[in-house]
Amino acid sequence: MSERIPVNSDILKWAREEAGLAVDDVARKMKRKRVTAKTIRDWEDGRDSPSYAQLERIAYVVYKRPLAMFFFPAPPQEETPRQSFRTLPDEAIEDLPQQIRFLIRKARVMQVNLAELYDNTNPAAQRIVGDLSFAPDVSPVSMSTGVREYLGIDLATQCQWKDRDEAIKAWRDALEEHGIFVFKDAFRVDSFSGFCLYDNLFPIIYVNNSKPKSRQIFTLFHELAHLLFRTGGIDRPLEDYSDLLENDNRRIEVLCNRFAGEFLVPGQDFDRRTRDLALDDALIQQLSNTYHVSKEVILRKLLDGNLVEQRFYDQKRRQWTQTAKRSSGAGGDYYHNMGAYLGERYLGAAFSRYYQNRISVEQLADYLGVKVKNIPGMEHLLFARRATA
Repeated sequence: MSERIPVNSDILKWAREEAGLAVDDVARKMKRKRVTAKTIRDWEDGRDSPSYAQLERIAYVVYKRPLAMFFFPAPPQEETPRQSFRTLPDEAIEDLPQQIRFLIRKARVMQVNLAELYDNTNPAAQRIVGDLSFAPDVSPVSMSTGVREYLGIDLATQCQWKDRDEAIKAWRDALEEHGIFVFKDAFRVDSFSGFCLYDNLFPIIYVNNSKPKSRQIFTLFHELAHLLFRTGGIDRPLEDYSDLLENDNRRIEVLCNRFAGEFLVPGQDFDRRTRDLALDDALIQQLSNTYHVSKEVILRKLLDGNLVEQRFYDQKRRQWTQTAKRSSGAGGDYYHNMGAYLGERYLGAAFSRYYQNRISVEQLADYLGVKVKNIPGMEHLLFARRATA
């Protein structure tokens, strides 16, 4: 008989009710695991508990909740998507895919985990979200100059990085050193590049790891802008809902894009590099490599500077989007992916607490979102990363 997992029965009931499901509905969805309506009631009443396999299915498939949530001491007080993403129109929030809603809930669990791992104190000596703030009418140039000075990474350093892998690691490290935790996941919804959740102590940026590294870099700074405006945000094509945005909300969404573009590709330097040159695919690729950004970012700079026409811009975007779809793929090494998703700082904090005998190996597995049998592999990954740092 499979070992029973001591989950919080109150959270099992809460998750079912939040999903709008009756006990019989859950039993039908759990039929493959030989779970009846009586079994569900026994779990919720605390008379019995699920096996790990049953818990995985009910968490991920039925309730669309992170597994770690079922070990919380009490049901979480969750913000609604409307509260988290106040700059977005109601229509955009109502249309959020279930997978994105699941990842948002997962991000909230990570905020709880961070508070526990760091004893409710952000470990960063300087916290950018606390130290910097901007009005919705700030210019992208002024905002990007202030953020670059704060992070202490000049353009020359950025352009010297050897490739996009080095660039995204450096930017992620810089943000985490200044109090923002960055996580990744395979979103499985192509139109979403990332999102962020604002919090005074543990602001989080979540990045779609299925996107090219150049797009992930842009997402980091789009979401950073949202956090500096003290709001959550979602990085997806603005044209998806631009007609629905009004006043400050529209200004903020537009500014988040313009800030990211200006920060990564400063206009003055860009003008110098493109002056009197033929604007062709080779130059766009060269500039993309120089700044470690996507060709779309370069193309947008050219359009905003009236160096190319709207028709050329639209044509190139469609062409590159189709190419990206044909070349995209999933997979890779499990431990490498998990390391990318969680980041070295989070991994280090979780293992440090385990080495101090403050949590069990089962709790460590919950923090990392893996099975206990995978802990040695995650530990090897952490040591390997530190050895090459």
